[in-house]
Amino acid sequence: MSEPMTSSSTPLRTLSRGQVVRLQFRKHRLAMVSLWVLGILYVLAAFADFIAPYGESESFFRGAIDRSFAPPTRIHWRDPETGALTRPFVYNVRSEINLDTLQFEFKEDTSTRYPLRFFTQGQPYVPFPFNLIPQTWRNTWGFNPTLTLRLFGVDKPATIFLWGADRLGRDVFGRILFGARITLTIGIFAAVLALVVGLVLGAIAGYYGGWLDDLIMRVVEVLSTIPALFLLLALRALFPLDAKSSVVFFVVILILGLIRWGGVARAVRGQVLSLREEDYVMAARGLGANDVRIIFRHVLPATASFAIVSFSLLIPGFILTESGLSFLGLGISDPNASWGLMLAVAQEGGMQTFTSRPWMLIPGLFIFITVLAFNFIGDGLRDALDPKARRG
Repeated sequence: MSEPMTSSSTPLRTLSRGQVVRLQFRKHRLAMVSLWVLGILYVLAAFADFIAPYGESESFFRGAIDRSFAPPTRIHWRDPETGALTRPFVYNVRSEINLDTLQFEFKEDTSTRYPLRFFTQGQPYVPFPFNLIPQTWRNTWGFNPTLTLRLFGVDKPATIFLWGADRLGRDVFGRILFGARITLTIGIFAAVLALVVGLVLGAIAGYYGGWLDDLIMRVVEVLSTIPALFLLLALRALFPLDAKSSVVFFVVILILGLIRWGGVARAVRGQVLSLREEDYVMAARGLGANDVRIIFRHVLPATASFAIVSFSLLIPGFILTESGLSFLGLGISDPNASWGLMLAVAQEGGMQTFTSRPWMLIPGLFIFITVLAFNFIGDGLRDALDPKARRG
């Protein structure tokens, strides 16, 4: 017969809801891998000025150094004469016309080696996080910290393009990192805007009901009947097409957020219709709490699980939409970079892009990976927050 538990026995540890959700999320391997992938992408985007060997708009086009559509630079690790391992180096390249294909080809000039240098100097830039401050504000304050340090590079006239160069001889690798700032940031900010508007209007519609509920839901229905692409293009046409990229950035966020809040509002309204009859809501009302306090202190927090999952699933859709706008020439414009804009440049070459310049399609791979990662994270959060779907 077993002995009864004494008062000195160690009690079972109880986990909070947050700890349970965190443990369940960690069991979703694809979600964890996706979280690491996105974390790396955001770090690369934040420190793109340091990691990229060249500036966002630094061009090697025409003149003494012409690198228009230059292929990825070949980095040599062995001495060509002895075959022994040596310090990494590159050769300068020159473009020559192929008389058979009548196309320019790049040939290595093996007469001079250019060693790969780490922590070298390049164009001046404003480092992170000071580059988050608008330039006009920095000029007003007289605060413009600049650096010239780069992670790696080579001496001129040689160049190093890890993933080739575009039409204007700009480094594709660096522009992908700079473009990540636009594409990834727009997705998050637009999702925040859509979520906030949807939560607030959905909670108001569900809590008050009546004519206010009817009005908000009719607006949602009207928005849902208009094809999203047509509505997006119509709203974008209200603003100048030649606006600065800094203006377009906020315009795109505003447009994306205002056309996608309807689904969130409809779902939140359904939850609030039942939540407003809960005992704790009735008790708060009986104690004299006003409607604003009840909605934001008692009702909306109960929809947190839905809000978190919705937020993670809204982002990939906005990333695809922003990329589509830039692809159509209605988003970010040169000389700034976004993944959609880089794909637009790639499609100008037609089939030649696939046959001769496949590195121009790399931004599409990053869009695919990012969207997939956000969807996996959304699945992981949904399973972690749903008690019925929790794993043992």
